[in-house]
Amino acid sequence: MKQLIKVISMETKTLEKISARTQFVNLYNERNPFYLESGETLQEVDVAYQTYGELNTSGTNAILVCHALTGNAHAAGTIDEAELENSKGHEFLFKYNKMNLHNLGWWDSLIGPGKVFDTEKYFVICSNFLGGCYGTTGPTSLNKQTDKQYRMAFPKYSVRDMVKVQKKLLDVLGVKGLVTVAGGSLGGMQALEWAIMFPDFMKSVIPIATAAQHSAWAIAFNTLSRQVILNDAGWQSGNYLEQPKGLAAARIAAMISYRAPEDFNQKFGRETDEESENPLDTKFQIENYLLYQGEKLVKRFDANTYLYITNAMDSHDVAAQRRSLEESLGRISAKCLSIGISSDILYPPDEQKSIASQIKEAEYEEIDSPFGHDAFLIEFEQVSNFITKFFHKNGL
Repeated sequence: MKQLIKVISMETKTLEKISARTQFVNLYNERNPFYLESGETLQEVDVAYQTYGELNTSGTNAILVCHALTGNAHAAGTIDEAELENSKGHEFLFKYNKMNLHNLGWWDSLIGPGKVFDTEKYFVICSNFLGGCYGTTGPTSLNKQTDKQYRMAFPKYSVRDMVKVQKKLLDVLGVKGLVTVAGGSLGGMQALEWAIMFPDFMKSVIPIATAAQHSAWAIAFNTLSRQVILNDAGWQSGNYLEQPKGLAAARIAAMISYRAPEDFNQKFGRETDEESENPLDTKFQIENYLLYQGEKLVKRFDANTYLYITNAMDSHDVAAQRRSLEESLGRISAKCLSIGISSDILYPPDEQKSIASQIKEAEYEEIDSPFGHDAFLIEFEQVSNFITKFFHKNGL
C-alpha cells in the first residue's frame, strides 16, 4: 500500500504545476458497509478527493482541508481540460469544472509551494464530504439496490459521519498522523469533530468562523433556505427532472448571511442597473447580484443535496451523546487556532472566542474585514499570517 500511495502522490505533485486533479476511490461496499450515526447503512460509499504534495515515508506530514456547504475537493490548483474530461462521469462535478475551467481552487492562495500549507513540506488532502454531489456518494448517486438515484431516499447523515469517511480515506492513503485539520464554516465543524473523535491522530486544529453547536440564528437561515426549496412546486418531493427554482432562492437567503451590511452598502448602495416605466421592474444592483448568485448555484449544485447538508449542519452539536459542551471541547488535546471574522453575522466573533476559551491549548485570532462570513475565502493574507504564526509557535 505504501508504495502505491507514493506513486499516486508523486503523480499528483507533477500535475499540481499545471492543474488540479480529482481522484476517486471506493471506501465501502456490500462486504464492508458504512454504518451511519443514525443507525442506517450505506452499501456503497465512493469518495472524490484531491491531494497536493507528497506523503512522507512515516505518513505524518499530512494536512486535511475541509470544505464548506457548497464547496468541493478543488481546494487548490487550476482546472484544465484534462480534469474536465476526468470528471465526465460525475454530473455535478463536471458542471462545476466546466463553469470554473482554468480557475483556481477556493484556497489556492494557502496551498502550494512556499505557501502556508507548503506542498514541498506537507501532503495536503481535500475530499468532497459524504452526502455531497461532487463525486462523493450522496443523494444524486445511483443506489445499486434500486438502480435509481437515491434522491430523498438517501439516509440521514451527520458531520461525524463525514469525519468517519474522511478518516477511512486517510487510512487508505497511508496517512498515519495529521499536522492539522483546517476549515471554515461547515469545514470548521468537521475540524472540531476531528479533534474530539481522533485526538491522538492530529497535532493541531484550525476551526474558522464555525460552530460547536449550530445556533438558533444559523438554523433560522437554513430553515428559510429549505422552505423555499420544499415549497417550490418544481421540487416534486425531490423527484424533479430539472433543478427547482427554489434552490436559487435558497442561495439568495444564504448569501445574505454570508456577507455583511457594510459590504453590501459599500458595493451596491441603492444603485440600479436598468430603468423601466414599471417601477416593479427596477433592478437594484444588489438585487441583480443576488439573482445572479442564485442562478449560478442552480447550474452546478443539487437541491436535494442542499437539503441534506443543511440538515446535517443544523444537527451539528459536539456535545450530543457526550455530556456537556464544556466537557466535549475540553477533550480536545490538539493545539487549536480559532479564527473569527469581525463582521461575521452568521458565526459571530464571540462564538469563536467561546470555542477557544473551552479548549485547553487554544488561541484566538480575528480577521478584520467588511466581507462578513465569506472573509475566510477572501482575506487570504490575514488567514495565511495567522496560520504561519501559529505553525511557527508550535513547531509545525
